[in-house]
Amino acid sequence: MGVEIERKFLVRDVWPKENGTLYIQGYLSRQKERTVRVRVVGEKGYLTIKGESQGTATRLEYEYIIPVDEAKEMLELLCEKPIISKYRYKVLYKNTLWEIDQFLGENEGLIVAEVELESEDQQIILPFWIDREVTGDPRYYNANLIKNPYQKWKES
Repeated sequence: MGVEIERKFLVRDVWPKENGTLYIQGYLSRQKERTVRVRVVGEKGYLTIKGESQGTATRLEYEYIIPVDEAKEMLELLCEKPIISKYRYKVLYKNTLWEIDQFLGENEGLIVAEVELESEDQQIILPFWIDREVTGDPRYYNANLIKNPYQKWKES
């Protein structure tokens, strides 16, 4: 069974920006109980199914490589709009791999760092460029950025 344990954090202005990779992704389903995502990264296509969160940071996750042409076609013809575009940077810090997403388009200005863990209570050392944790805040879920893009958020 595929399980994802992931924590999310906002990123400060100063962070390592080296070798970013363009990610283009869309959603076939955004139900609370499940999301189905199509993604293109370089010349590879992916189909990912994620279950409802169990606890704070855990949920089922299944990911499959699919033909890139089919992924592009699904993004264009089947996925909800707008499509999410972002650059992803992978940074190793204190033996922990961080994935930093710098969003584009209607979500430009949003930068989120994610870290995948072995357990929810795993201790991690936060890099200096981490601002605050947003793991449980649904506004920061990629699937929710379609209907409520970052640039449309009102200051709380």
